[in-house]
Amino acid sequence: MHKTVRIRDADLLLLLLALAIALIGLAEIYSTTANSVLAAQFRRQIYWILLGTFLALVVSRVDYHFVLEQTPWLYGLSILALAGLLVAGPKIAGARRWLAIGGLTFQVSEVVKLVIILAVAAYFAEKRGQYVTWKDFAKLGFLVALPTVLVALEPDLGTALTFLPIAAAGFFLAGIRPRQIVVLSLLGALILPVGWQYFLRPYQRERLITYIHPSHDTQGSSYQVTQSKIAIGSGGFWGKGLGNGTQGRLGFVPVSHADFIFAAFAEEQGFVGTLVVLLLYFALLLRLLDGAQRAGDRAAAFLMVGFASVLFFQVVINIGMVIGFFPTTGIPLPLMSQGGSSLVFTFAGLGLAMSVNMRRFVN
Repeated sequence: MHKTVRIRDADLLLLLLALAIALIGLAEIYSTTANSVLAAQFRRQIYWILLGTFLALVVSRVDYHFVLEQTPWLYGLSILALAGLLVAGPKIAGARRWLAIGGLTFQVSEVVKLVIILAVAAYFAEKRGQYVTWKDFAKLGFLVALPTVLVALEPDLGTALTFLPIAAAGFFLAGIRPRQIVVLSLLGALILPVGWQYFLRPYQRERLITYIHPSHDTQGSSYQVTQSKIAIGSGGFWGKGLGNGTQGRLGFVPVSHADFIFAAFAEEQGFVGTLVVLLLYFALLLRLLDGAQRAGDRAAAFLMVGFASVLFFQVVINIGMVIGFFPTTGIPLPLMSQGGSSLVFTFAGLGLAMSVNMRRFVN
């Protein structure tokens, strides 16, 4: 017997939580870009939020099983697109990350995040063993490593790193053994010197040096983080009020409408405002994990956990970056940072989560 799929089963609270965070980010984007050459970014963000909301509702109506069945060719197209960008993609600000469509630029790696979530879910949906084997590590490791390397070569190490928590969450959920964690940790430690010497670019090494020695070159490589800390500290408990921030609005904090939006928001809304935003993110993540527990099958659970893991990773790394707890990366704050690619990915992922919720009672 089949149960009718109803929109009220989609857990619209997920969408409402996301919209609340996006609208807070929109207000901050307006505050930091009003009366400047970046004012158009506010209007663009409105369009992206509307498009993302519409996309989430559309994706929620599609059976996630159908989407999982398309994973092989979606993965193949993703690899071709990433390779094509490296060969013939437009070079913007020294990187080949964006695909131009109708006058708009779109970051292909954001789509690849969703494809990797699908690939991990599809792989483990067919696995029935109690624990992950080394063969599983080899197979899935290759599937994730290939797009990771291609994105890192663009170069975009920040986005490439967001692929790793998706795989890690999949391995932990599938059943990883303690000795496997030890072996992988040792392997990672051995690879670090090689990565430093041969794979990191000079500006990436400089960011790590700045992280280890924060007082090093405060007017150069440490400038952004230094100004970010000043902005957060000056916000105090209640903040200066919307539009009254100086560090973000006057440009002392670079890209305060994008990657460093949390610093500008903390300056204007203070401890109370940041606490509200963090609680909204916490509620969103809890809702996703609750959906994973109530999912109708194994694939759905891996989808939900994979999406929650990448959101959690981005929130922690971005906020840790602006307070100087982590090195500076190009990872945006989900839903709040200005940018269409990241926003569309997040809403598409929410649409898949809503699809899982809608079909958890369907036989």
